[in-house]
Amino acid sequence: MVLLVLFIFVAFVFITYSKKNAEFEEREAMVKETNDCLAAGDWKCAERNVRELLKAEPNDTNLRMHLAGLLLEQERYKECVSYIESLDFKSEKLDYFIEKAKRLEQEMENLGVEKSMHFRLEFDGSPSKKDVMEALAVLEVAYDSISNLFDFLPENKMSLVLYQEKEYQGVGPRPDWVAAVFDGKLRVPVNLMAYREVYRPVLFHELTHSFVRSMTRAQVPLWMNEGIAMVVDGSHNDEPRPIGSYPSLKSLTEPFVNESDTEKAKKLYWFSKKMVQELLWRDGGGADAFRNFAKCLQDLHELGTDGALKKHYGMTARDLLESVK
Repeated sequence: MVLLVLFIFVAFVFITYSKKNAEFEEREAMVKETNDCLAAGDWKCAERNVRELLKAEPNDTNLRMHLAGLLLEQERYKECVSYIESLDFKSEKLDYFIEKAKRLEQEMENLGVEKSMHFRLEFDGSPSKKDVMEALAVLEVAYDSISNLFDFLPENKMSLVLYQEKEYQGVGPRPDWVAAVFDGKLRVPVNLMAYREVYRPVLFHELTHSFVRSMTRAQVPLWMNEGIAMVVDGSHNDEPRPIGSYPSLKSLTEPFVNESDTEKAKKLYWFSKKMVQELLWRDGGGADAFRNFAKCLQDLHELGTDGALKKHYGMTARDLLESVK
């Protein structure tokens, strides 16, 4: 009888432990997926997972702050502010979210809006109707070109801001050499629209970043992201090799906007373009080359940078940099 009781107790402990272990593993898998979604800007996926995690841990402050941030990223500004105000704790990060949400909501109210099949265009001031419609027309052409190039169609509509005032340039300080920027929205100064030879490659460049973001849940190394955008926009093909020392792989991986020196920034862009061109040339440089590059981007999520490069090109990022030196 004692042995039977002991067996039942051990079985109960084992079942309880197994259940808790399975729950732990399931939670860890969901946390990993959430981080992947966050890195890729897939806000719907991240919100769905965070809400699911909150069911088990409703008082987790970190999860609740993440949910507030996700509402902000999805332009649900009133909902974001209301949710933060309902929380039973305060933080500087939440105060920042409220400030940013109110500012961006005001921005949306102040900006004019035009729409096309794949884009929502917002603009401040009074740009000519011609400039606005020209931007949308170029974007639609670019959308068709890039989607065919990569054999990929983004799921969501994309946003462009044509700005005159500094307050619509996006969030955070940037060096003077940065004009257009992609921060979830394509932000382009409206004065570029006066120069057709300038704004067309700029729109193609920034739209390529939007496609890259849609194609993978991974954090894409900057040389890969900027390099493919430069290849697609085609505006820097005749630039000579920069003089001086070669950039490090680390400097080619970190955000280029951290570089205040214009000449150093040009060098980072030049080598990024050269590295991506080398990859495309290895596949013949045609349509299949761009589609293989897109598959490499998608494999970054599971394999990491070097793993994806080895699978598709038989080399690491360091090997690639050495080959273009």
